Amino acid sequence: MSEFTVGESDFLLDGRPVRLLSGALHYFRVHEGHWRHRLAMLRAMGLNCVETYVPWNWHWPVPGGYRDVRALGRFLDAAGEAGLWAIVRPGPYICAEWENGGLPPWVTGEPGTRVRTRDERYLSRVRHWFTHLMHEIVPRQIDRGGPVVLVQVENEYGSYGSDSGHLEHLAGLLRARGITVPLFTSDGPEDHMLTGGSLPGVLATVNFGSHAREAFATLRRHRREGPLMCMEFWCGWFDHWGGEQVVRDAGEAAGVLREILECGASVNLYMAHGGTSFGGWAGANRGGGLHEGPLEPDVTSYDYDAPVDEYGRPTEKFWRFREVLAGCHDGPLPALPPSPARLGRPAQVHLDGWSSLGDVLETLGGEEATAPLPPTFEELGVTRGLVRYEVDVPGPRQPYPLSLRGLRDLAVVYVDGERAGVLTEEEPRLKEPVGGPARVELWVESLGRVNYGPRFGEAKGITGGILHERQYLHGVRARGLDLDAFRGGVAGVPYGALPEGGAAGLYRGTVPVGGAGDARLELPGWTRGFVWVNGFSLGRYWSVGPQRSLYVPGPVLREGENEVWVLELEEADPGGRAPRLLPV
Repeated sequence: MSEFTVGESDFLLDGRPVRLLSGALHYFRVHEGHWRHRLAMLRAMGLNCVETYVPWNWHWPVPGGYRDVRALGRFLDAAGEAGLWAIVRPGPYICAEWENGGLPPWVTGEPGTRVRTRDERYLSRVRHWFTHLMHEIVPRQIDRGGPVVLVQVENEYGSYGSDSGHLEHLAGLLRARGITVPLFTSDGPEDHMLTGGSLPGVLATVNFGSHAREAFATLRRHRREGPLMCMEFWCGWFDHWGGEQVVRDAGEAAGVLREILECGASVNLYMAHGGTSFGGWAGANRGGGLHEGPLEPDVTSYDYDAPVDEYGRPTEKFWRFREVLAGCHDGPLPALPPSPARLGRPAQVHLDGWSSLGDVLETLGGEEATAPLPPTFEELGVTRGLVRYEVDVPGPRQPYPLSLRGLRDLAVVYVDGERAGVLTEEEPRLKEPVGGPARVELWVESLGRVNYGPRFGEAKGITGGILHERQYLHGVRARGLDLDAFRGGVAGVPYGALPEGGAAGLYRGTVPVGGAGDARLELPGWTRGFVWVNGFSLGRYWSVGPQRSLYVPGPVLREGENEVWVLELEEADPGGRAPRLLPV
């Protein structure tokens, strides 16, 4: 048993000054079969600590049931066995470029609830969640023989709000539920953020990607005592669909790391290993300086241009950081662990069946609802996935423009069974007018809920209404297809022959594997959708890039035949090739 405390200028372990050299690694973004390898990579880079968020919505996606909360405990045990301390950031809000910033949509979408405030309805949900979650953290604190040395209160609250009473309540809740190690907050190094997001008596840390001395000087204006720590050194960055891949020069990033250490500070690399937002859990941002602009959905890969890449390989940044971090150790750093197995040889997916989106919805979808105006995803209980809205245009009437108010995020439209176009927030009106009578189907997809900024928590679906000219069309029928519905398999879905023209729908196939190991899946000619391999969801693919393939963790594959499902939501190029597995 040891005691980890916050001194006047240092972290103290049993009274002796220590420096935290930490790296972010999210257990929920790494296949459990690779945890130990990735933790060993952090040790080999020269780190002595690992940091992770905890996603509330991943563990409690719908009311009434938790999902593998013990995964956090298993990860912390693995960190301790790897010889690493651990920092836990339980939120409940985490940002992390994660769907809805980690909060369940059934909480953010509950009428009357004001999240990230002292609203009692919200806090009652948090108390219930923390009661379960603390069973995984409390017994693994360092003063009980575990690796956990720090626990965060909320996350970057100063960039969102100024309700210090909310932070005080969360800190008190953590203490009441058994957290005895030091608590901390983290925010950007700006006066309004540190004013709104810090608490008296709680360690304040700062997040930045450059100008370390200026950042710590700002922190010192607010806190004259306590150890300096950059809780998020942004050594890379994330990518958006339709944007450019972000890359940071390894030498320049290593120079900033050296500057942080020269300030006598502790550091947490964000990210040390980013991993992958499997299962369609990637979040989204709003563009513009005030985060109020167009939606910018995050890609599936969370490689983050990190020192350990998405496949677990060391990059140039890894070696540059290792050189800098070696100066903080008396002896040689640990050697790199053996690399995980890689796919033995390329293999092509053989597609042998197809089911229309309508048939998939009929088999796996939720209950149909009818309402005067379109219900949102939250009202239908859809966490991630899509909703089919149906409405009748009465007639006879002449053709008028058909448009959607409050569309979030993308709709593929069919009129009387014929595809009529794709609508977005920026282009919510069909190019060709629609006459009546007619039946309109709108397959609306969420591209990821906002995880940061003032529009965090906004609803998905058609949030305003369906307009024909200026007239609302009422009597909307809606039915959701949640991605979690595929967790139980697709055996009940009716399959037929492959369609001509690459129609939207669920494609079934198999791929032979000889030499199972880490691989990537390419989908040339496919537009946008989701992929499962042996029931494991790889996440979203999208032809707009910049991501061009999906990571397939080796533990997902097996020798011989493997099952593949591709849910194409728009259309596949009939001249395109079948999906194929390639070694990483």
